[in-house]
Order: sequence, then C-alpha cells, then structure tokens
Amino acid sequence: MSKILVVDDDRNIRKLIRVYLESSQFTVLEAGDGKEALDLLLHEQVDLAIIDVMMPHVDGLELTEDRL
Repeated sequence: MSKILVVDDDRNIRKLIRVYLESSQFTVLEAGDGKEALDLLLHEQVDLAIIDVMMPHVDGLELTEDRL
C-alpha cells in the first residue's frame, strides 16, 4: 500500500484529503507545517507528498529544497 504525506497548516484541508485518500486504500500521514514534515520524514519513507506552499515555520518550497 502506498504511503502519502499530506502537509498543510489547515487541519480541515488535511482531513478532507485524508478521507479521499483513505477511501482509495492509501496510507496517509499528516504534518501541520514544513518543520513537522521534515521531522516525520526522518523516520518515515513516503511514496508521495502533497504539500501546501504557504505555511508557517518552513514553507512548502523550503521543505522540498531541504528534503529533495
């Protein structure tokens, strides 16, 4: 089963995306900002990340630069 990371500072958007992805049998991990996502990625391997661009602490662009 594929594992997808959803990174967004809006909890409702994360929840909506989670519901759709889990209904399609994906495993979903969530992070509320880029820093939380970076911490999570130290311990988890994901197949895909859906990342908001505008977030506090570490934004989506910085997250992809740091991780990729």
